[in-house]
Amino acid sequence: MAASVLLAPEVLAQYQPVIGLEVHVQLMTESKAFCGCVNKYGGEPNTHVCATCLGLPGALPVLNRKAVEFAVLAAKAIHCEIRERSVFARKNYFYPDNPKGYQISQFDKPIAEHGWLDVPEGDGSSGAMKRIGITRLHMEEDAGKSLHDGFADSVSRTYIDLNRCGTPLLEIVSEPDLRSPDEVFEYLTRLKEILLYTGVSDCNMEEGSLRCDANVSVMRKDAREFGTKAEVKNVNSFRYIRSAVQYEIERQIGVLEDGGRVVQESRLWNQAEGRTYTMRSKEQAHDYRYFPEPDLPPLVVSEAWQQEILRELPELPEARRARMIATYGISEQDAMTFTATRAFADQFEAAAKQAKSARRVASLLTSEITMRLRAGEMEMADSPVTLEGLVLAADLAESGEISSKMLKSMLDTAFANREDFKAVYEREKPQQISDSSVIEELIDAVIAANPKQLEQFRGGKRTVAAFFVGQVMKASKGQANPALLNELVVKKLDAA
Repeated sequence: MAASVLLAPEVLAQYQPVIGLEVHVQLMTESKAFCGCVNKYGGEPNTHVCATCLGLPGALPVLNRKAVEFAVLAAKAIHCEIRERSVFARKNYFYPDNPKGYQISQFDKPIAEHGWLDVPEGDGSSGAMKRIGITRLHMEEDAGKSLHDGFADSVSRTYIDLNRCGTPLLEIVSEPDLRSPDEVFEYLTRLKEILLYTGVSDCNMEEGSLRCDANVSVMRKDAREFGTKAEVKNVNSFRYIRSAVQYEIERQIGVLEDGGRVVQESRLWNQAEGRTYTMRSKEQAHDYRYFPEPDLPPLVVSEAWQQEILRELPELPEARRARMIATYGISEQDAMTFTATRAFADQFEAAAKQAKSARRVASLLTSEITMRLRAGEMEMADSPVTLEGLVLAADLAESGEISSKMLKSMLDTAFANREDFKAVYEREKPQQISDSSVIEELIDAVIAANPKQLEQFRGGKRTVAAFFVGQVMKASKGQANPALLNELVVKKLDAA
């Protein structure tokens, strides 16, 4: 087991982590960054390629206008300043999945700079928010993929798939303002949420649409300079990134406590072992020899073009949460749940505007619907209960026309049969008993059958009334009007 895991809390408390993140986001354009090849995940290897992707002599890049528009949308959503005149550069390096021998990127003049995101401070327990600076957002193209396993032959080989080559990317670089693994998790969660709202990317980490590298260092709390950083690469989930950062913090503190020196290097996270490993030394990294891309003119994004692009910027999650709380009277936690995705927020608002009670819709979504979706390992888009069915269920429950037991039963049927709530209701049409004389007869029978509980009520234990309500509801097969039943039970018990 790594020595860092065994460090005492009082030792860890003497150090301050310093973390910065580099996030790569694939843009959801129809074609690639500098050619007309389809920009789509998958496909037979090396079929989504052309002379430009393959770096053949004489092939010239042509910038994808939509990629620029997506870059501006994303930059504005994270409060960046747009540079009206930015420059593409060649980042020179050799690797088998980079057939040109260079990557078209941006260097000293990126398209956007000086942004920020607010995240809960520390572990979030204080309720305070912290502003994380964003150094820059720049455009570039992705490389291909090296494939090392998953092939039928037993010979150790490496294959190259260039389908991904030329996919438009944004690189979003934070300031080293993050101070804990929890802040890292919150920053990435909120960044992903914003990118999904803008529609620039699907942020699918499994397919590589969103990738993150974490630069981690530690310093004593009384020190004035940052420590030597290590870059943790190739972590494919936010939860794993949080674990990797925590491990790396403890590893570096352990090195320093043992009298060693932290080496500047790139490290890989091994989830199975719960630790990082050396990938390559940064001290030996070569110079990328950036120089302006000679085949592309400077990119000019005028103020008029920016305003045209920003007309497509949607209401962002933080603002939407505040408005939904004020408009519908829902809790902050419910608002957080509903705004997790733009589609979920749209569905809630559409239902809330049609239903008699927005709070009832919120309650149904966060409890009954969500519970069944999780049990079936489904997303909201997979729910058999449509918007119309959700509104009907909420209105019936709000008016008291059906009891909670009836509602649960019909929702169970809807999910089991993969049909809408409305279809189940119209077929089964459970009739609620609202005739007071019928309910009174049921109450009399239950009271007569439970003398012990009646004596407890007479003795001052008025909470026993709930027992009688439950027994009558059971006797009525869940069809007794709940409000009327509660009222009549108390009257009958007081008179008994």
